[in-house]
Amino acid sequence: MKNRQYALTAAALTGLAPAVWGSTYLVTTELLPPDRPLLATTMRALPGGLVLLALGRKLPVGRWWWRALVLGVLNIGAFNFLLFVAAYRLPGGIAAVIMSAQPVFVVVLAALFLGERARAVHAAACAMGAGGVGLLVFRGTASLDAVGVLTAVGGAVCMASGITLTKRWGRPEGVGLLTFTGWQLTAGGVVLLPFWLSMEDLPDALATSHVIGFAYLITLGAVLSYMVWFRGIERLPAVAVSFLALGSPVVAALLGYLFKDETLTTLQIVGMVVIFLAVLLGQPRPPKPRSKKSPSAPPPPC
Repeated sequence: MKNRQYALTAAALTGLAPAVWGSTYLVTTELLPPDRPLLATTMRALPGGLVLLALGRKLPVGRWWWRALVLGVLNIGAFNFLLFVAAYRLPGGIAAVIMSAQPVFVVVLAALFLGERARAVHAAACAMGAGGVGLLVFRGTASLDAVGVLTAVGGAVCMASGITLTKRWGRPEGVGLLTFTGWQLTAGGVVLLPFWLSMEDLPDALATSHVIGFAYLITLGAVLSYMVWFRGIERLPAVAVSFLALGSPVVAALLGYLFKDETLTTLQIVGMVVIFLAVLLGQPRPPKPRSKKSPSAPPPPC
């Protein structure tokens, strides 16, 4: 019972990270300079990563140089870049539907590299999660752009691979969560930096709302949320963590309804309920109690 409560508490805390990420769309559209998504994603990762490096005062050693780079690229740099490309090339929420397949990749990768058994309940949860996201965000029919589809799939694979490798490698001994998060944010931001510099320009001026928006992305949207996320990967099975990411589009839809006068239909509400049930199904199950057997009779005296 205690183990079950511990797992649910860890899942609830870890789920705060995707909830914060779900608010990124609203913050980006309402507070940041328009039409500069790469500026937003770079600013979200690099400044916070550098601050954490300065606070931690510890750089990677040995093989952790390339491991930190790989994790930073998968969890932050490449993932955000691919998500940005997919969102621009796939209208109607199709990118979100494709991205919702990432638990499927985690189920496969966790079975291959972490020894986590793939169960029938995971397959059901994957189907429910994708179906729920489809009900929540999909709008009618839309043409499928090949590049958009490939980048959306690539984003899902990046996220799944990042979760799996973070779980497999863990943290080096003596390195705190703050420093570990700083390594990855910095690596991801450094990877994003040349794309931003070559594809976008700086805004003419920064308004107060821009400063507030960037401060939100750096603190809650990156530093705190990724620390919570990596902590959850340490304490929960990789498959369980992957399903928690499905909460992001739910929060985005709710915030759009509350602050942008967007509609919330019955099908969308059904989709939210289905996503919630999928997340619950994806969490670790308590072990079945063993049946108590009557003690065997003592052997007869010799």
